[in-house]
Amino acid sequence: MHIDISIADQTLTLTTDEGSLCWPVSTAVNGPGEQEGSGCTPRGRHVIRARIGDGAPLGAVFVGRRPTGEIWSADQAAASPERDWILTRILWLSGCEPGFNRLGRVDSMRRFIYIHGTPDTEPMGLPRSHGCVRMRNTDIVALFERVPVGCPVHIR
Repeated sequence: MHIDISIADQTLTLTTDEGSLCWPVSTAVNGPGEQEGSGCTPRGRHVIRARIGDGAPLGAVFVGRRPTGEIWSADQAAASPERDWILTRILWLSGCEPGFNRLGRVDSMRRFIYIHGTPDTEPMGLPRSHGCVRMRNTDIVALFERVPVGCPVHIR
């Protein structure tokens, strides 16, 4: 089992022994890059280090990887238009390539790079995130239910 994320195609593909599933995603508006503070999506080999939000309702709001008890709404979005919403589930990524996406100022985990849910009003297939890989809420649940901690992730 492994996950392949294409920045160029804005897709995430999960490949298992049973076949492949593909979903549209949204990666960083700033493009690919590994540097801390860049707002870019890091490339290379990663693994899922943590699965967060198992059993949370669709649209559950997370801050600092903890549920706030809120469910995302259009009213909340209107009140906080610049907020980067992290919803429903989080798959926290850890880089596997020292000096490229692991350790120092390029460490994906320390940069808090996730695959996570986002408001369904946000477009998929267009780079719009602050560095993470955004998915529709129902799609992140479908992915989350299929992948374990340690699942390899390649971002290209």
